Amino acid sequence: MSQRVAAIGALGLGAIAVVAASLVGTDGAALDAIVRPPVPIRAALAGGSAALAVWLLSRGLVRLAGGSADVPGLVRGVRLVFLAVAASAAAAGWLLGNALPLIVGLVIGGIDVVETSFLLLVVASGGVNRRG
Repeated sequence: MSQRVAAIGALGLGAIAVVAASLVGTDGAALDAIVRPPVPIRAALAGGSAALAVWLLSRGLVRLAGGSADVPGLVRGVRLVFLAVAASAAAAGWLLGNALPLIVGLVIGGIDVVETSFLLLVVASGGVNRRG
C-alpha cells in the first residue's frame, strides 16, 4: 500500500471517528451503555486504554527522537503522541464513568488523524522542503 493511499484511508477513519463521537454523544441510551458497562468490563476497558496510551506514547517518543531529517516520521510521532492523549482520555472516561472524556478522546483522536494524514499527503506530494 502506498503512503498516499494509507494517508487517505487514515483521513477517512479520522473523519468517521469525529462523526461517530458526534452521533453517539446525542443518544443518551447508547452513550450510557458505552460509558457504564458492567464493572469488570469497565475496568478492563480503562486498563486497556491506559496500557495503550503508555505504548502509543513510548512509540511516539521513539519516532520523535529520530531527528528532524525524517519529516514523515516526525508527523507520525506527533500522531502517536496525540493518540496516547486520546487513549488516556478514554481511560479516564471509563474510570470515572463519565461520557465527556470518552467523547473528547474520540474527537482528539479523530481530528489528529485527519490533520496528520493531511500533513503526510503534503509531504508525500513533495510540498515540504526536506533540507533543513
